[in-house]
Amino acid sequence: RKEMTTPSPTHSDSSGSSKHDSNQDSWEIVEGLRGVPASMQEPDRQEGFLLKRRKWPMKGWHKVSKGKLHGCIDVGLSVMSIKKKAMCIDLDTEDNIYHLKVKAPELFEEWVTKLRHHRVFRQNEIATYPHERHLFNPHASSSPSLNETLRKVSCCFLDLTHQRRSLECPGGSHSLVHQVSNESKASIPESISEFFDAQEYLLSSSSSENEVRHFILPYSLCLYLLLISNFSPLVGSMLTLPRRRSTLPSPSPTSSVSLWNILKNNIGKDLSKVAMPVQLNEPLNTLQRLCEEMEYSELLDTANRTQDPYQRMVYVATFAISAYASTYHRAGSKPFNPVLGETYECDRPDKSFRFIAEQVSHHPPVSACHSDSRNFSFWQDVRWKNKFWGKSMEIVPMGTTHVTLPAFGDHYEWNKVTSCIHNILSGQRWIEHYGEMSIKNINGDACQCKVTFVKARSWSSTVNEIEGVVTDSNGKVVHSIFGKWHESVFQGDPPSATCIWRANPMPVDQDQFYGFTQFAVELNELDSPLRPLLSPTDTRFRPDQRLLEEGNTEGAEEQKQRIEQLQRERRKVLEDNNMAHQPRFFKKSNNDTWVSNNTYWELRRDPGFTKMDFPVLW
Repeated sequence: RKEMTTPSPTHSDSSGSSKHDSNQDSWEIVEGLRGVPASMQEPDRQEGFLLKRRKWPMKGWHKVSKGKLHGCIDVGLSVMSIKKKAMCIDLDTEDNIYHLKVKAPELFEEWVTKLRHHRVFRQNEIATYPHERHLFNPHASSSPSLNETLRKVSCCFLDLTHQRRSLECPGGSHSLVHQVSNESKASIPESISEFFDAQEYLLSSSSSENEVRHFILPYSLCLYLLLISNFSPLVGSMLTLPRRRSTLPSPSPTSSVSLWNILKNNIGKDLSKVAMPVQLNEPLNTLQRLCEEMEYSELLDTANRTQDPYQRMVYVATFAISAYASTYHRAGSKPFNPVLGETYECDRPDKSFRFIAEQVSHHPPVSACHSDSRNFSFWQDVRWKNKFWGKSMEIVPMGTTHVTLPAFGDHYEWNKVTSCIHNILSGQRWIEHYGEMSIKNINGDACQCKVTFVKARSWSSTVNEIEGVVTDSNGKVVHSIFGKWHESVFQGDPPSATCIWRANPMPVDQDQFYGFTQFAVELNELDSPLRPLLSPTDTRFRPDQRLLEEGNTEGAEEQKQRIEQLQRERRKVLEDNNMAHQPRFFKKSNNDTWVSNNTYWELRRDPGFTKMDFPVLW
């Protein structure tokens, strides 16, 4: 479309950007308003086609000729970054990250220029009239006044309709209001009614007589039930089952670290190689985070006792969903990165499983784990790509999770979905997971399952929703599940659906203790009887993590830097001698994944760790 040339604002650096690399193949952060607010010319409307990256499965670009109005971006409140060579424009709005692309170089420059002008104009308006900053709020629940709100706003938004992408500055013409009213008014009171319907379904389902309820039994009664049912193969260990701690030694300290100073030069980059201060950490390790996925292992116990293959799949799928529950309160901090060769074990007779994990690779970082029980085996190797987009950080996992059920010879495989932490720099951080999880039994074709982690929509306040179906070999739906990954999963159709799983209640004052669940509180506990049994490479011996748990951030930072330097020195020794690191307890399989070599627990039983030579990790 033809567009008139718009003069640049006189008091802003509309052409400037914060360059961390002069190469056009790198990302540049586009700067906004500089100086004091002033009167400036209102930018003209920009129209044309842009390509948008698909969210699921997070690859490929598309341009749709027809579609609903999906919302608007306030470009003035978004972090904008560009990559000239690839002709990409990324807008991080806290709630969503939009990856846009332009086909022609001349159009790319035109869009970038226009976006810069619109951003500065909007930021100038916010600075001049700060009380109008949030007049347009796509999450606002007061939908009857939506048109009134839009009529009051005279600023710049990026229209997200699939039909076209356009920059609008409504001014007195109210063109955006007209578009909302005439094109999508019906599709918007519809969204609201769907939202309240969903809430009603969940409420009626949670109070259903068919709901499976969970009770917290006294410790002595739990022990008695375990003994009489021979739930654990080691009755002796049951008799000495320890009482576990109920809180951390110290609450989480307040952080004064400027994340922007750390991350501003890493827009669009993988953050796995970026050193972070210890104040941003929680006193748990990535290896322990993998163990947290075992909190609801009783779902696999139930699956191994369920004859019907379709119902077994429901329990396996629910277990895969429950692995995300502990992340809901944990967006405020990150786990420690394991050093190469670090290990972690978790022996839980009360849950009838044992778990071992090891950091098997440093670049790229790869964590491998294995858990076994009389009812199941669970293993995975996980690697992540972490990318910062200005206000949000995406965590894209790679690898496959495996579960076998010995009673039926089932072997299930599934993928993890994308995670995103929003409001990295300011405001209340929150995490969401989105994408499609596909679960299949590679030892049988009776059924498969697909679970969708629903992406939060800017025009609806429904978040954390999941929905899935179990289908037979012909694709016919046998069971359906729905719910929220941080709360509960239901099977069937509302309002008579049955609750398959509900998250455990959070500890008192969890917000003061990193948002840890009770299971997470127990993971780093180190008592005297356990100490001589552990490998010296076990995470619980890490001094930096232990000091942070005790509230000593200065000591933790000092130890963290020392441990990282030791790792660099060990790596240099290997490189100088043309040697490669060999993991102790995991090995590469035929399909290039890491699996247990089945030596850990045998060595521990001897105990043989005292007879082995381990590198000094800390």
